[in-house]
Amino acid sequence: MQTLQRNSGAAGSVRDARRGGRVAVAALWLGAITLLGLGLRVWAIGAKGLWLDEAFSIWMSRHPLPELLDWLVRIDQHPPLYYALLHGWLAFGDSEAWVRALSALAGTLTIPVFFAFVRTLSADLPALIAAFVLTIAPFHVRFAQEARMYALLTLAAAVTFLCVAIILTPATPANRARQRAGWIGYVLATVATLLTHNTALFLPIAVNLFMAPFIFVRRRRADGAVSRTTAPFARLQAPPLRGWLLAQAAVIVLWLPWSAAFVQQSIGVYAQFWIQPPTVQTVFDTLTTFASAFLPGNVLWPAVVWTFFGALLLLGLVALRRSPALLALLLVLWLTPFAGEWLVSLRRPIFYDRTLIWASLPLYTIAAFGIAALRRPWLRAAVLVALLGIQSFSLHSYYNYFEKENWRGAAAYLAERYEAGDLLLFNATWVQIPFDYYFRAYYPEAERRGAPVDLFDGGVLEPKMTAADVPRLAELIGNRDRVWLIYSHDWYTDPQKLIPAALNKQLSLLDQQAFYGLELRLYAESPE
Repeated sequence: MQTLQRNSGAAGSVRDARRGGRVAVAALWLGAITLLGLGLRVWAIGAKGLWLDEAFSIWMSRHPLPELLDWLVRIDQHPPLYYALLHGWLAFGDSEAWVRALSALAGTLTIPVFFAFVRTLSADLPALIAAFVLTIAPFHVRFAQEARMYALLTLAAAVTFLCVAIILTPATPANRARQRAGWIGYVLATVATLLTHNTALFLPIAVNLFMAPFIFVRRRRADGAVSRTTAPFARLQAPPLRGWLLAQAAVIVLWLPWSAAFVQQSIGVYAQFWIQPPTVQTVFDTLTTFASAFLPGNVLWPAVVWTFFGALLLLGLVALRRSPALLALLLVLWLTPFAGEWLVSLRRPIFYDRTLIWASLPLYTIAAFGIAALRRPWLRAAVLVALLGIQSFSLHSYYNYFEKENWRGAAAYLAERYEAGDLLLFNATWVQIPFDYYFRAYYPEAERRGAPVDLFDGGVLEPKMTAADVPRLAELIGNRDRVWLIYSHDWYTDPQKLIPAALNKQLSLLDQQAFYGLELRLYAESPE
């Protein structure tokens, strides 16, 4: 008996050692993947100048928090969490690289969180593959290098996914603390997601669309509703109905203070917004962007990418047939935001790839299961190398050819030609913000005016120029010798070209210089 006990203990020690070794190896691989993700997200992060939306993020976040909230409700369409975090971040600087570093940090942290989500539902191999797919995804690299809220949105959604996965795993005395953390984390992460972007409302909707029937099935089954699944998938167990309802109530209570602002912003979006109605091509383009954004211009590349990723998704769907509950969860998390934004867009278009960025995670998960299901290690390695090759082409295209509005070059050009008394006229009014970010170093005292109104005087983010605004503009430039028109986003704010027409009536065009995303035009009195 003692011999058997000794042998049993030795076998247990060997198993523990092997398990510890596997954990250490997985941790090393995850560390390497995360470092790669960090490198891709900080590479040349300050090389491109800030564009309009990024400069607006800085302008908004510089305000004291009470004023920031007031401005958000009056002129913006986004919740306050990202701006509030950036407000603290700006205490240490406001260079292009630094303000974008907040997004790079969020994008990098998403990688281990995403790993933990997939690992909770399966095993190390598919989790590492999923983390790698996310790490090299050009779409995510791009928004980890942008001073906007989309990388934070993805991180908050990924934490929500992780907490849902923890809640769905069977509770045992050994993981009681983890389960408790999962419940608290679900509430906090869901609220954080809702306070990062208003379209994230589709996240709790998606989770509940899965959980409601899943809990119902549990209540109808005598065996506790543990899904029929085999390794490497974790068993999924529906949570208690009472606990789930309490968690949803907590989410609503914590989000409730923002609800009135959400309604007011939604009314503003419904009244006027620039996004065009989605088409089938829009959906196709969004999925292509998820797979490999910034594809080279060769017409064959989309076909190659669709074939490659389509095959991976098909393999993943086949592999996941052994865990129908997990497959249903991933499909609902992906399809709900797509269908939701499409349905809303039937009345007011809001379908936009960047607001759907978190919906790429379940797609990457399905693809990762497809790769992990390949039985031969050399074949898995070949697929991962092919994936890396495809994404390397796209990342090269992003780093070297993707352009943002060139406010930096425009400000430098105008500064070299500026004369005392020149008027700076902005057509879209809020384009004054990115221009001033760079021009402040030259002539901060220069007079700035807007058409149809000065910056935010009308309480509208993007006021449109109309014929009724022309007399004010004529009076504004009537006694000016020189007027610089900083002209951008005119397709939306001045589609009839009323501003150049009014300037041409009273002054002569002496200089015109195009920069990416904008134009500079110098109008002055005709020389005698």
